[in-house]
Amino acid sequence: MDQTLKDLEKLVIKFRDEREWKQYHSPKSLAISLMLEAAEVLDHFKWKTDDEMWAYLKSAKRQEVAEELADVLHNVLLMTGEFDIDLEKTFIEKMKKNAVKYPVTRQI
Repeated sequence: MDQTLKDLEKLVIKFRDEREWKQYHSPKSLAISLMLEAAEVLDHFKWKTDDEMWAYLKSAKRQEVAEELADVLHNVLLMTGEFDIDLEKTFIEKMKKNAVKYPVTRQI
């Protein structure tokens, strides 16, 4: 499955449109949904030490974390579709900016 982000975005938009959910997807509600899904990822790691988190990710819970991350991506793709953002292009541009801002030789 060599699907691009644009392919996945189209899949998400089709899913939304088949259910007539666009009416509920204002920029504010999409941003809130994104944060709620990200919080669900974070919830898996609450109160765990680093070692406990790595063990958790090697357990059956790994699939649950993967599905929460898929929900985050779903919301990102809804937003990029709704806002007409070329995420692939923007991501590459942002990585170039990051490379200038954080050169390899820079000490943290």
